[in-house]
Amino acid sequence: MNKRLGCVLAILLAITCNISVNGEDPYLFHEWKVTYGTLSPLGVPQKVILINGQFPGPRINGTSNNNVVVNVFNQLDEPLLFTWSGIQQRKNSWQEGTLGNNCPIPPGTNFTYRFQVKDQIGSYYYYPTTSMHRAAGGFGGISVLSRALIPVPFETPEADHMVLLGDWYTKSHTELKRLLDSGRALGRPQGIVINGKSGKGDGKDEPMFTVIPGKTYRFRFCNVGLKDSINVRMQGHTLKLVEIEGSHTVQNVYESLDIHLGQCFSVLVTANQEPKDYFLVASTRFTKDSHVATATIRYANGKGPASPELPKAPEGWAWSLNQFRSFRWNLTASAARPNPQGSYHYGQINITRTIKLVTSAGQVDGKLRYALNGVSHVDPTTPIKLAEYYGAGDKVFKYDLIKDEYEPSPGQAGQDKITLAPNVVNATYRNFVEIVIENHGKSVQSWHLSGHSFFAVGIEPGRWTPERRRNYNLLDAVSRNTIQVYPKSFAAIMTTLDNAGLWNLRSNSLERNYLGHQLYFSVLSPNKSIKDEYNMPDNDLLCGIVKDMPKPTPYKAN
Repeated sequence: MNKRLGCVLAILLAITCNISVNGEDPYLFHEWKVTYGTLSPLGVPQKVILINGQFPGPRINGTSNNNVVVNVFNQLDEPLLFTWSGIQQRKNSWQEGTLGNNCPIPPGTNFTYRFQVKDQIGSYYYYPTTSMHRAAGGFGGISVLSRALIPVPFETPEADHMVLLGDWYTKSHTELKRLLDSGRALGRPQGIVINGKSGKGDGKDEPMFTVIPGKTYRFRFCNVGLKDSINVRMQGHTLKLVEIEGSHTVQNVYESLDIHLGQCFSVLVTANQEPKDYFLVASTRFTKDSHVATATIRYANGKGPASPELPKAPEGWAWSLNQFRSFRWNLTASAARPNPQGSYHYGQINITRTIKLVTSAGQVDGKLRYALNGVSHVDPTTPIKLAEYYGAGDKVFKYDLIKDEYEPSPGQAGQDKITLAPNVVNATYRNFVEIVIENHGKSVQSWHLSGHSFFAVGIEPGRWTPERRRNYNLLDAVSRNTIQVYPKSFAAIMTTLDNAGLWNLRSNSLERNYLGHQLYFSVLSPNKSIKDEYNMPDNDLLCGIVKDMPKPTPYKAN
């Protein structure tokens, strides 16, 4: 009882603590105060979003199956939501934190998220999904370790570092929102930040990381940016890839890694060079003028500054595509469960449904919009999930405005016709689906599927046809939650829709996401049983047309 009482006090003091209750998996408690503050990530003072005074926000450190409780106090002047990108929220899309799932937290109030990192390990991050808040910060890392008895395919590192990097605008998030609302694009970012900072690379920066000669360190890189792919490398050191978004990988060694929007990679780095300073280098990819940022890595008791000569980034996206093809699932390693990853033979499962999504951009009433199969998503005032649960879906949205096969219909000025509406696909629970994303544009795209991991079986230039399946990797494609799509190319993924709920497929580009590049998969269990999906939480916020409706009969354990 003393330990539990102490933990309650710790919660009040905004300290994370870890307890087990009545034999349940341990609980991690966090209390967040979300505020504005003034910082200079690129040397220019600007308004940013802080969590407990921190930018980036506090890291959530947990272990597989931990229960996470985050009490969010919204002290901004706008409604707020957080999503936990890559956390699958098994049976619990109520905690997903997108505007299709949840009503936002009003200013001056608090809301408590409760979710379990069920059967997951790996590197993830959280960020705000409301308005353009992500452009002001509010993001932070999530790391989930294996349970003590589950073997990990590498020795425990000396330290485990989270590195959140991405492009950055010096305009405020409200200025950026006005740009998009007026029908214009955001334009180019002004720089890159690494853990909220952008090193000058002049030898005067304080070290971000200190290493001990001979020791090995884990670095978890996540691209939390808004527009650009990022290449990372480390002066004089190689990067041994060990994990991508919850999957152990074959441990190939790289000089540098392309990390596209929303992606998280774990590498091991051994401090085996002359003891002095070295630069961790991040630069934008596939841009006319590349932005570069550095962070200093200092050897303990080392002497000498880092060399001003930075390692160069690769050029072109063919190199990046070849690197993607080198990533392989470690078939013999265990992930969150003791059985080897390769015991799941996804390549032997018959495809139940193929959904081909063609991405496009165009003008609607003179304003820029992005669409999937001709539909540009708009968030309704009543969240889709709540409308479904209350039996009021027909008053809020229509299922299947898009078809599995897309045939463009001409619109104005030769562009494809674009419809503005909530984009909801009615999916069948436990179907094994193939999703193909075709990028007909000139820039690299990156996509995330919530609630699931998928097998990234192929990326190829050109347009998709069924014959392209002969080139799929049906043996050891990495199971992950993001996929990039290169210009004039397609990406193919496979997954089992075995997580009942409402799940967002979205562009990781903030501009594209805000202007319609997303949809929702409605995956309903026919049994309406809590064995398949949890009931709406008692503390769930209500808004829109369901606010004053009687609460539906809860699901039971059939």
